[in-house]
Amino acid sequence: MNSILLSNAFMNKPSPVPSCHASTIAEAADGTLVAAWFGGTKEKHPDVCIYLQRYENGKWKRPENVADGIQNSELRYPCWNPVLFRAANGPLMLFYKVGPNCSDWWGEIKESSDAGKTWSAARKLPEGFLGPAKNKPVQLENGDILCPSSTELPEWTIHMERTSDLGKTWTKTDHLNDDAIIPAIQPSLLVHDQQHIQAIGRTWRKRIFTIESMDGGVTWGQMSLLDLPNPSSGVDAVKLTDGRFLLIYNHSETSRSALNLAISEDGKNWKSIGVLEDKKGEEYSYPAIIQTSDGMVHATYTWQRKYIKHVVINPMTVPF
Repeated sequence: MNSILLSNAFMNKPSPVPSCHASTIAEAADGTLVAAWFGGTKEKHPDVCIYLQRYENGKWKRPENVADGIQNSELRYPCWNPVLFRAANGPLMLFYKVGPNCSDWWGEIKESSDAGKTWSAARKLPEGFLGPAKNKPVQLENGDILCPSSTELPEWTIHMERTSDLGKTWTKTDHLNDDAIIPAIQPSLLVHDQQHIQAIGRTWRKRIFTIESMDGGVTWGQMSLLDLPNPSSGVDAVKLTDGRFLLIYNHSETSRSALNLAISEDGKNWKSIGVLEDKKGEEYSYPAIIQTSDGMVHATYTWQRKYIKHVVINPMTVPF
């Protein structure tokens, strides 16, 4: 594992809040790494906000509060699950959710044209749209941005949301799974080609789900389970420039105590290539993973709900 891991460090230590979770990472147009996460007293507490960090001169800058759930002088809601994404020839986007819980939250979006230094005012997504649930969107060759989304209550179901004008107007699919068969949320998208798109993610069935589209994400086939364990915890994956897929996930049916990497050539058959964390009774969870323009792979994840960790991986040394 050490041969492929270039660095492994906390990015928000010391932290301005006692608890943090659900990180996201993106590369801005100028090459700057930008990351975000939600934090506050604890998850669901009204003081939970979205914090953002920029990576400058070899280190992460101090976290800045960039979004909150303040509605008025008497009402405040927690924020949830930020997702950063930079569109081609477009701004850096920050999607996140606001609301008292995951059944009543709504989606909001902010934009930055200066690599995350400043942000626009928040705007709500249209009624019934959430934006990406946890993991980054993908942009297709026609410019469409496909957002992997899901709802959690009363049922666990996934769906896809699409915008062709950088978030001004939206369409979405119906639910893509039957909660009674495979309750699933928080898809991660793997683009095999412009027509063949695969989604994988979290379930209550002790396995990672998979589902595929053969028409660019417009319609989808039947959901099934991969031969990879899942303790009902978020995963993320990325297509590398060499065509392989790299997955970061908890390799367990019951625990978030081990955080692992796996590699695949087809998105279905996966080979374990290393363990990032493994300490019984602790939590390492909700990873995000990208490949930057220099070819390196960057991942962030929750470390015991206290900090966010950032690791850098050299994909050239990842075996198959």
